[in-house]
Amino acid sequence: MSTLIIHPQDSTTNFLKPIYALIQDETVITGGITKSELKKLIENHDRVIMLGHGSPFGLLSVGQFPKAGNYIVDYSMVDLLSQKTDNIYIWCHADKFVKMNRLKGFCSGMFNSEVSEAFSWGYFVANTKLIDESNDLFAETVSKYVNEPLDVLYKNVLREYRVLSETNPIAKFNLERLYFKEFQTQPVNYFYR
Repeated sequence: MSTLIIHPQDSTTNFLKPIYALIQDETVITGGITKSELKKLIENHDRVIMLGHGSPFGLLSVGQFPKAGNYIVDYSMVDLLSQKTDNIYIWCHADKFVKMNRLKGFCSGMFNSEVSEAFSWGYFVANTKLIDESNDLFAETVSKYVNEPLDVLYKNVLREYRVLSETNPIAKFNLERLYFKEFQTQPVNYFYR
């Protein structure tokens, strides 16, 4: 299975790199191409893994893609992404992008990966140790199962990340915002665990 990884270069999301470290037959894009070039790559790969910072409107380009505007993955990619069933969307509020566009895959909601994000959500106990512990285990666990079917990945990430969530409030927050949207013959507008 050929995998396209879209992970805009940004030191604050380097903790996500282990997710795709064990994938074979992969193309990693960190910047430097246009949306048109990216669309061709999406067409030519079996699945797409998108990682970084984002919003309900897509994956932010963080200045790494010429002429892309604020987002490198946005509504203009939905038709191509909808043709794939094994995609992974990991950025803040990716679940809203997936739901709004009736896409399929494993996705995150709001994901606290920095102390400032945790503070903005009222988690004033957050510190670098708690954040790093949460980030590292999340990436390690996803990496372990990234080559499995998405339902297997999802179940195992929930099971293994849940152990940390019992002692780490950041992991608990993030765990409660992980979703798996399965392929349905009828359009549905909900997520389930």
